[in-house]
Amino acid sequence: LWPWLLASSGLSALVQLVTLPFFPDSPSYLLIQKGNEEACRKAIRKLWGEGDHQAELDDIMKEKGAMASTKTLRVLEVIKERSLRWQLYIMMTVMTTLQLCGINAIYFYSFEVFHTAKFEEYLIPYVSLGIGLCECLSSILCSTLIDRFGRKVLLWGGYTLMCSVLALLTMTLSLQHRFFWMHYFSVILIFLFVVFYGTGP
Repeated sequence: LWPWLLASSGLSALVQLVTLPFFPDSPSYLLIQKGNEEACRKAIRKLWGEGDHQAELDDIMKEKGAMASTKTLRVLEVIKERSLRWQLYIMMTVMTTLQLCGINAIYFYSFEVFHTAKFEEYLIPYVSLGIGLCECLSSILCSTLIDRFGRKVLLWGGYTLMCSVLALLTMTLSLQHRFFWMHYFSVILIFLFVVFYGTGP
């Protein structure tokens, strides 16, 4: 079954490959990068239908003017620029915590946790698939929550809940030989961790 599941991702790539030539170019790309206003108007009509789209064109022209007045910085210039230092620190912190938050360890050791919880061997791949599905669904949920609560709340809340779940998971894994139900609690915590990861970071 796993070879078919892996091959299924190629199906969506094939659909994109076949349909991509029929999609119009981005209006902002056509106007800003190519400088082709007529092609930009045509793309806007194709995307949004007939009508007066002068407001959209004006917005793209403003963006073009702003980009023209902005200097493109090299990597070393970005690092040396004092006005960008805090933004750079924030971005580096977010990306570092994203890599070190523990999601890779959860995926790596989940098989062992499921095995210890006395799941049948043939069921473990499906439970692992359920973890991936949980992450996918929670990421979709995040797209609806981010407009309501903001990125900062989701980041703080996500990391706080993930830390709490990891602390509980450490405790349940330590006590799993004393209490038989700790195995199942560990499985629930793994799913919760993945949900909090998907809705937060």
